[in-house]
Amino acid sequence: MAETRDHIYTVDCRWKGSTGEGYEAYTREHVAAAPPAEGELTLSSDPHYRGDPKLLNPEQLLVMAAASCQMLSFLAVAARKRLNVVEYEDHAEGVMPEQDKPMRIARIMLRPRIVIDGPADPGTVENLVHLAHGHCFIANSLKTDIRIEPQIVILKL
Repeated sequence: MAETRDHIYTVDCRWKGSTGEGYEAYTREHVAAAPPAEGELTLSSDPHYRGDPKLLNPEQLLVMAAASCQMLSFLAVAARKRLNVVEYEDHAEGVMPEQDKPMRIARIMLRPRIVIDGPADPGTVENLVHLAHGHCFIANSLKTDIRIEPQIVILKL
């Protein structure tokens, strides 16, 4: 019988300041790291919640994680099929409606532009996009509605 194990992902998240002056006054800037990966991210809250618009926020990181996982899952599926993907670019979007309670990212729209070098059937590539979605660990971890609208470019038929 094959041995199974849990994959553990740890992060460090640090904030320092004072909330003593109330909601309007405290800094939302904080730092996150995920050792042993090098470096750390300086984050903030969404500007709507008094965060710094020049810094990433947790909502963006969630959408980024979904887009990154979808891309990595697709590249793995494509590589196993020997499909020559030469570019993958996604302009993903997350929607968090204020009227829905509790507030949450209700929908993530992934819009990957996938460039294939070599012969490929666009329908087959699209099927691989959806197969990869089923393998995406992040998508499988979220209740959020995640939709994918791929644009497939084939350089050589």
